[in-house]
Amino acid sequence: MAAKRSGAESKGSGRTGESPQSGQEPRNEPPLSLERIVATAVELLDAEGVDGLKMRRLADRLGAGAMSLYWHVDNKEKVFDLALDSVLEYRPPEVDASRDWRGDVVHMLEDWRASMLRHPWSTSLLPRRALGPNILGRLELLSKTLSGAGVADADLNVALWSLWNFVIGATTTRANFDLSDDDRTAAQQRLTGLSQDYPTIERSRLLLDNDWDGAFRKGLDFLLDGLAPRQ
Repeated sequence: MAAKRSGAESKGSGRTGESPQSGQEPRNEPPLSLERIVATAVELLDAEGVDGLKMRRLADRLGAGAMSLYWHVDNKEKVFDLALDSVLEYRPPEVDASRDWRGDVVHMLEDWRASMLRHPWSTSLLPRRALGPNILGRLELLSKTLSGAGVADADLNVALWSLWNFVIGATTTRANFDLSDDDRTAAQQRLTGLSQDYPTIERSRLLLDNDWDGAFRKGLDFLLDGLAPRQ
């Protein structure tokens, strides 16, 4: 899989951090740093979404001048890349001799989904941003685990993209399809009135099913059953 230049690389991140006097931060604020910029950008994105991230607004939250940000990041697009990669960091659990490859994969993907649901803006950014070291690390670990389980090299990319598509699709749906109990009940009642046209989904009470976690795990099991090397 060809990836763009790492989102974690930043021309500004290698600078000394010394800015001209006109861009100095107020003395009552902590020193401006790349780490602080990224953490504050994540807070702003959590609060206001992708459209709410403006360099001036970010600078105001940091108590800094907008121009001083550019000593650490090249532009707003770089801020998006760094913020996205920061929320996708993955720390594998302690090695457990009893854990099989499926357990490892399930843990990786459930953690990935949970990370994105904590930061719903990430679901719209990931498919169109540069791939930073954290997401590349996830993909490398996932690929290594599948390969070690016996997935053939010729099938590895298909396996990775299938799991990627499943996680992104499930997370995007969960983040956006958030109806209240009353809304779901009303929708199911309307569907019942149309049961002659939609008998199967009316019978399964599709619109009342709110077990997002269960559906994700069971759907993942379906996928992994298909990926399990045949004996």
